[in-house]
Amino acid sequence: VQLQASGGGLVQAGGSLRLSCAASENIFSLNTMGWYRQAPGKQRDLVAGITSGGSTNYAVSVKGRFTISRDMAKNTVYLQMNSLKPEDTAVYYCNARKRMMYSVNDYWGQGTQVTVSS
Repeated sequence: VQLQASGGGLVQAGGSLRLSCAASENIFSLNTMGWYRQAPGKQRDLVAGITSGGSTNYAVSVKGRFTISRDMAKNTVYLQMNSLKPEDTAVYYCNARKRMMYSVNDYWGQGTQVTVSS
């Protein structure tokens, strides 16, 4: 599975951005897709995820501000980020997880930088 992330950039605090992650195969075949982020010197953490059944989950810090969604026809997952804060600054990575018969495979996009200025 190949993932192509896009949509990052520089925005002022309170602004919005939408990230996109296009998958190379039918996203319904992927057990989960999600967005992670990694700030300098910190670990990579889950921001939001969506299952093949459409269930979503969010990090506490972004709940109510970020929304993950998908377009099955385009094999694309989105992350709408509103009310951005400087602490949201990080490299955002798209992830897809696919459970095989005897293993679980994780796939990652190339990362897109989000910078929120105060």
